Amino acid sequence: MTAPALEVAHLSKRFGGLPATKDVSLSVSPGERRLIIGPNGAGKTTLFNLITGDLSADAGSVRLFGQELIGMPTQRRVHLGLARTYQILTLFPRERLVHNVVLALLGLDRRRWNPWSILTASRDLYANARAFLEQVGLGDAAERIVAETSYGERRRLELAMALAQRPKLLLLDEPLAGLSQAERQTVRALLDAIPREVTIVMIEHDMDTALGFAERITVLHYGEVIVEGTRAEVVADPRTREVYLGD
Repeated sequence: MTAPALEVAHLSKRFGGLPATKDVSLSVSPGERRLIIGPNGAGKTTLFNLITGDLSADAGSVRLFGQELIGMPTQRRVHLGLARTYQILTLFPRERLVHNVVLALLGLDRRRWNPWSILTASRDLYANARAFLEQVGLGDAAERIVAETSYGERRRLELAMALAQRPKLLLLDEPLAGLSQAERQTVRALLDAIPREVTIVMIEHDMDTALGFAERITVLHYGEVIVEGTRAEVVADPRTREVYLGD
């Protein structure tokens, strides 16, 4: 039997007396496209931070293809195949786009500990970085400074950096936020092109685009899973309309 790509069991986190996630459990199959929705403050980004190790859990389990992640450093989780993007962009604004991707590549490369080997092997690192920029439609912008690019280009750069880590599980935190309709369509096409070897879990508020992307949806409210199922099941559930769609 194939292990789930991601299995979260009874995951809880409190900030003072306030539960950010409360006994959250979910299972994502390999290759699945999962959407996590919920109103502001529902605990969506906190859940991602617990999965990646940016926050430590108070209780519960997180397994990546059957391997327990709780207690494991974030960098070790990345080496096991976990990558993410952030709701707030985390880039090096004064560096070139290609150099941002090279830094992402170095995160998984043993040569990062040897400055001399990095210098002598820089040609292949930069060639790989440019290939990932091409993948997100930024090949011609590789030498531009990040601060000189548009917000939509920066969103695509962050996706290139995540893909450069060759993830098995990719967590996307509102990848369409702040984009124009045309930019959303561009990023959506890029996401559709990611091979099924990569499992994707996405937080998103652009419901029209996100619902078309996801195969299963999990609805969080006040840190708890209240609805889970297919697109049709979740949209039809009155609890979804009550807490998220405002009906």
